[in-house]
Amino acid sequence: MKKSTGSLNRLYAYISPYKLHFFSAIFMTIIAIVLNGILPWVTGLPTTRIAQNVKNGESVDFTYIGKIIVILLLIGTAWSIASFLAQMFMTNVVQHSMRDLRQDLDKKINRLPVSYFDKNQFGDVLSRITNDVDAVSNAMQQSFIAIINAILGIVMAIVAMLMINIKLAMVVMVIIPLSIIISKIVVNISQRYFKKQQDSLGDLNGFVQENLTGFNVLKLYGREEQTISDFKEVNGNLAKNGFKAAALSGLMMPLVNLTAYSAYIGVAVLGSYYIIQGVLLLGNLQAFIQYVWQVSQPMGQITQLSSVIQSASAATKRVFEIMDEPEEILNEQDIPLPEKIEGNVTFENVSFSYDPQKPLIQNLNIEVKSGQTVAVVGPTGAGKTTLINLLMRFYDVTEGSIKIDGIDTKAMNRSDVRSLFGMVLQDAWLYNDSISENIRFGKLDATDYEVVDAAKTANVDHFIRTMPDGYNMAINEEGDNVSLGQKQLLTIARAVISDPKILILDEATSSVDTRLEGLIQKAMDRVMEGRTSFVIAHRLSTIRDADLILVMDQGQIIEQGNHETLIAKKGFYEKLYNSQFQEEAE
Repeated sequence: MKKSTGSLNRLYAYISPYKLHFFSAIFMTIIAIVLNGILPWVTGLPTTRIAQNVKNGESVDFTYIGKIIVILLLIGTAWSIASFLAQMFMTNVVQHSMRDLRQDLDKKINRLPVSYFDKNQFGDVLSRITNDVDAVSNAMQQSFIAIINAILGIVMAIVAMLMINIKLAMVVMVIIPLSIIISKIVVNISQRYFKKQQDSLGDLNGFVQENLTGFNVLKLYGREEQTISDFKEVNGNLAKNGFKAAALSGLMMPLVNLTAYSAYIGVAVLGSYYIIQGVLLLGNLQAFIQYVWQVSQPMGQITQLSSVIQSASAATKRVFEIMDEPEEILNEQDIPLPEKIEGNVTFENVSFSYDPQKPLIQNLNIEVKSGQTVAVVGPTGAGKTTLINLLMRFYDVTEGSIKIDGIDTKAMNRSDVRSLFGMVLQDAWLYNDSISENIRFGKLDATDYEVVDAAKTANVDHFIRTMPDGYNMAINEEGDNVSLGQKQLLTIARAVISDPKILILDEATSSVDTRLEGLIQKAMDRVMEGRTSFVIAHRLSTIRDADLILVMDQGQIIEQGNHETLIAKKGFYEKLYNSQFQEEAE
């Protein structure tokens, strides 16, 4: 309950900038409720007058009835206008507040550490930003005014009934506590299924996103049947939880209606008796029955909206779970970058582990001079990628320090640290825009001349000019309208245009043909010239000329030196190199 209340308070923080429209919506709602509360009493006046005319043997007073009809039309018109304005004001509040929430979510995501996305499915994160925010938006749009209408309408109807006849009003008022008790019991049972429903929806989105991304691989290995089977399981969980949530929530409406019908019967019997006794006027009984409807109908409306509200409650918690995630730790010192960066990198007694119970890197010491090329080699899981993650401050070291030109990176702003690096990863990433904009991503204010110059340096200019629309050709959303090798060349051009002081290359030549491998290698050599470079090497034949080769195994540097020195040692590197050389020869 505390979490739900907290989530509502946090939602109000997004509503408060638009409180003028918010309270205008509430004000117009109150006017509509008052007008709606007056209607039954005014509607009963003609009935009472006709009954009196008949009883006294008089002709029907059509003049009086005509005046009442005009009043009813005016009240009805005013009610319609007030209801429309209330909905219009509320729509404005909801749309703007949800826009602000999505903007805050976007900012939050950009402040989250890489570790968050290592632990959570992209599809689930996407579901929280889209489906869950939509669920909150729909609930506010559909439910907020309706709930205010219902609560104030019930209060108005009860006051009117008490003014007409207290005993009859007491019969009707039994509906309210019974309905509340029924609703509370059902909500307590069904709420956990609504939470499971939203979680299952996140799992489904994650599954679909992952499988669409790897659709070609699924087709290649004939995993269609297995994927369909897995989808049925995930989809079945969503259907099962959705059914339980909707079925349990759906019990409220018939149970609440049952109490309302009981009240109708009680009012009809007791009211008829009071008319016979002369205690109650016929028009007042007519009005009273309408007031019973004004109590039971909002109670039913609230129960109908309960599933929307519960779904939104679960969605709100999921949205604010992202907002509550710990962000990248800000630096206490935030030392600015020197005017001139040389590119010297030092690892001093660095220790790091993803899991405190499983140490990975311990007491690592490396010294890299400006302009040197450092190759990092070793078997899978040796810690090569972890080393790069620490350099980029995607993760912070547990102990020790990484220094650039003598400055501890933990004392620098993360953006400043990352601005020193250019990266060419094995998994090339392009986004849905023109080729020139994909290159310009490395330097957003780059001129067209700089874009072309970077493309020439990366050996990709000729390829671009052979494509339809040249530099203006659009890369599609999947990035599969260019080859893998061409993607790599474009990402190299992106790194060139950013003019980094330190370069990180996750060698990407292992999955391309020999001609493209040569082009990529030449491009990489040009980019690396005069820069401190870290190369994660998969093909050892490509790093023979590296100034320093670090051989890693289980998070430790077990050997280091240049190619000739390491071969002469006849250690781990020599065995690794010879085994790979034999495989290539075969």
